[in-house]
Formats: sequence, structure tokens, C-alpha cells
Amino acid sequence: MNFTRWSPRLPGSPRRTAAARGFRGAVPSARAGRQGRRAAAEPPPGAEPDADPGGTASGGGDTGPEPDTEHDVDPGIELPVSATLGRLPAPVAVVHGPDHRIAYVNDAYAAVFGARAPGRPARDALPELAELGLLPLMDQVLRSGTPRTVKARRAPDSRSYTFTCSPIDVGESGGVLVSAADVTDQVEAAERLRAGERMQREAAVALQRSLLPEKLEHPDDLRVAAKYQPGGTDAAVGGDWYDVITLGAGRTAMVIGDVMGRGVRAAAVMGQLRTAVRAYARLDLPPHEVLQLLDGLASEIDPNQIATCAYAVHDPHEGRLVHASAGHLPILIRDADGTVRRVDEPTGPPLGTGGWVHGSAELPFPPGSTAVLYTDGLIERRGQDIEEGVNALVSAFAGATGAPGVVCDRLIRSLGVTAEHDDDVAVLVLEHPLRDDGEAELFRSAALDLLGGVEAAPRARAFADGVLASWRFPAELRELGVLAASELVANSLQHGSPPMRLRLRRTDRRLIVEVTDGDDRLPRRRQAEPGDENGRGISIVATIASTWGSRRTLGGGKAVWCEFALPGEHGH
Repeated sequence: MNFTRWSPRLPGSPRRTAAARGFRGAVPSARAGRQGRRAAAEPPPGAEPDADPGGTASGGGDTGPEPDTEHDVDPGIELPVSATLGRLPAPVAVVHGPDHRIAYVNDAYAAVFGARAPGRPARDALPELAELGLLPLMDQVLRSGTPRTVKARRAPDSRSYTFTCSPIDVGESGGVLVSAADVTDQVEAAERLRAGERMQREAAVALQRSLLPEKLEHPDDLRVAAKYQPGGTDAAVGGDWYDVITLGAGRTAMVIGDVMGRGVRAAAVMGQLRTAVRAYARLDLPPHEVLQLLDGLASEIDPNQIATCAYAVHDPHEGRLVHASAGHLPILIRDADGTVRRVDEPTGPPLGTGGWVHGSAELPFPPGSTAVLYTDGLIERRGQDIEEGVNALVSAFAGATGAPGVVCDRLIRSLGVTAEHDDDVAVLVLEHPLRDDGEAELFRSAALDLLGGVEAAPRARAFADGVLASWRFPAELRELGVLAASELVANSLQHGSPPMRLRLRRTDRRLIVEVTDGDDRLPRRRQAEPGDENGRGISIVATIASTWGSRRTLGGGKAVWCEFALPGEHGH
């Protein structure tokens, strides 16, 4: 921007001097070059002035210095600055000197901020610039000769402006031209967009949380805790989920999964998979069969949507975990001595890919062990290999002691997950606690191997009666337990095959009677006819017990069980 005429007089400067100097848009560093050219064009003291007003020197045809075509204007055109800036719809102010004294403000500036008298320092006369944080910026512009811009600052008139401070050649020490562009419409549009995204994220988070369990089930033999943390405000919520499902006979299923993608769609798919997991778990299927069913369901829900999942079942009778994985991160187990093991196998492809047979595996999980299941948001970082994240979690888990809830919090803090984390995080921790002598009395197990034959049922009854008496159960409960053991053994003798085993287990809340055999045909309850000699055993068990069920065992065969709730003085 370059003008040949500057109308307003700068305070303290003669009008003629200001007009001769001109108001140029070049930065102060360019001012010296132009002053040098002007000095070269003026005759030295004592020299004869040109007789030719057109600028030709006497005795020669030299036309003099060429015009600065980049910064100068046609000498035949006058551009009055005040009139030009006054017609601009954008607010403009011109200041000069180190304290930014007012040289000029146009009508648009006065309409927004009020009229300003020239000559006063900007800190006193232009308080709005101080409130908007522009005074330090103007100092930088004056020193460096480089324009600076601040975007979308809200002015006192409640509108938003983008301010540009440009160095100008005015006054002895230079000045700054402050111009403002009204960006209110753009700012409001961006705010509406952010509000819409925020509402969508809040809806997804609300949906996500409503689909997660409000309260975890608490198994007799395990202590469990879980933590879910959605991604930060700039990240759309994902499809992470977890659940704890009691299966009966003291067994507990733990599941954790992660639907690929973000937003309401991922949360909705997650909800369908979690509901399906609970339904399939009630069938008491082996973990790999649960994943096979989920794989087919995921393909039906959305062929383009995939998910990872880890499913594990704890059996207190055996002190072990049976687990399977569909492309999920490895389960970590910390033994009683503090050693951390990672369970990498078996791992199949994610759910929704189809065409794969998943497998289950067993691993010891004795008292004193703790396990953690988690989603990739806990360990995955940009620019870092995921194995590094797993190793970092192993180190953190080795030192994260305390109750499961405390372990969840410590792992999240140790891995650097904050409220601004860019991904969802789900963590599930389960502990098989070591119990002291007082608690150990309330958690007891006993087992008897049966070879079959006519003596199997009397042996089972005698064994059950002796064990239940040693556990100091009341006579009525002892009689019901003996009857259930007798009926289950009789059913196994008639419809099963060796090897057979009777297992009794008590917790602080229930008595469990279970019989296993080598035949995988599951019993079902049916209505026996009056003349039938058989078919009443399962009906008797279902009538006297609190609940009953059956399942196929991992190595082939089946288990049939029933439970009795303990009286108030024995349980919680």
C-alpha cells in the first residue's frame, strides 16, 4: 500500500513535512532506500537547479532516476489517504512512534470502538486494543517490520474480528496500521459446528455408558473392577466394552472388546455384541464357541464393521482360566510372586471377518493371581510400536498392587492416560485372592472319583454326607445336598460314561454340587409320566436346588451342577 498524499497532520509535525514524506505501505527497513533515492534526486547545496520542470538536466538527455514502480504510484494521480481509509467498511487505526500515538482512526473504527482523539498513546486512548492483547503485538511489528495477525478476537460490540497489524512508513520512527476484518459469521458457524459435534459426542458417550454394565457382578471367588474412560473432547467416542458374567457352579466369564471406528454407530454395534455375549454365555459354551457365534453375528450386524474381543472363564474348582481371543491384545497375569505373564495364544482374527475357527486354551490361575484385560487405547500411541506399549503395561502391572479398583487407576495413570487422551480406554482387573484362615473356612472344595457300578451311588451319598457334616452345615441343608449328589450321580451312571467325578464346593454364599462324566450329551428336564421308572432325577434336582445347569467340558464330556443358597447366618 503506497500513497503520495497524506491529508491528516500528525501531531507535532508540520503538514508540509508529512505530505513531503508521504504515507507508504513499505516496512521501516525499506524506508531508508526510498529516502536515499529522494536525496539523490535533490540538487546538492550551491548547485544550479534544473531549468526544466520536467526533470531533464542541462546539456544532456538523462531523464533522472527511474520511479519505484513497485511502491510508487502514477505521479499524475493523487490518493488522499483519509478519504480512502474513511470509506473502508473495516475498522482501521493508524498509530506512530514507540508509544503508538494515534494518528488516525476511520469512521468504521469509531462506530465499533468510539471516536478517538489523535495524539494520545494507544495504551490510554485505545483501551480496546489492550483488552484484545494487541499492544505487545504492535510492539513486535514496529521492531521487526513484519506484519502480525490475530484471529477471531471478540470485541466490545460482541462481534468477532481478525486484526492485522502492518508496519508503515509514517512519522520519524515509523508506525503501525491496525485493520480489522469482521469474521463474526465464520466464528458463529464454527461454534455451531463445534456445538453439533459436542452434542453428537455427548450422545455417543451417553449411549456407550448406558450399554456398559452399571454395576459389575461380583463372583464368590474373584474380586473384580473395571474402568472406562472416553476419549478427550476432540475425539469421538469408540466402541470399547467389558462385562463380567456369573455362569453358575462358581464359574465366571470375563469379556472385553473393541469395535473399530467411532461415534454412535460404533457404540450401537458394541451394545449389540455385548448383549449377544451375555446370551451366548448363558449357554455355558467354551470360549472359542462363544467367539464363533459372535463372529457370525458381527457379519450380520454390519459386514464392514469388525471388532476385537477376548473372552475368559474362571473355574474355581480347577483354579484356572479358559480363554480365547479374536484379534485382541494379550491378557496379562501376575502371579503371587509378582511375575507377569502375557497370554498370546490362541488368537484368531477379529470378529466379523468370518471363515476362521477360533480355539480355546487353559492356563493356571491359582489364589494370589491377578489378571488384566484391556483395550488398545491404554497402550497404543502415535509413532510408537504397539509392542512397546504392551511392555510398558507389563512393567506398570508388575508394580501396581492393591485392590482391583486401585490397580485400574494405577495402570491408567502409569500409562499416561488423561482426560484429553485421544482414544477410549477400558480396563478390567480380576483377582483370585489369597484368603486367611478365617476366610478359608468359608471357601472349601472336595472331590470324589467314581468308577461306576452299583456301588457308585452309595459311595457318593456317604462322601457327600461326611463332607457337608465337616463343613458344619445344618441338617436340612446337608440332607438336600446329599439328595442332589445322589440324583446327579445316578443320572450320570445311567446316561453318561466314565470317567465320573463328584465335586462339592462351598463359598460364603452358596453350596455347589457338580458331577462330570465323559459323555457330551446334555441332560434336559422333562415331564415324567406316572408309569415311567426314569426321568425324574433332573426334575427333583431342579425342584430342591436354587438353580441348576449343564455344560460341555473343554476336553469332551459334560458337567451337570446345582446350587443351594446358604442361610443368612452362613452367607452375606
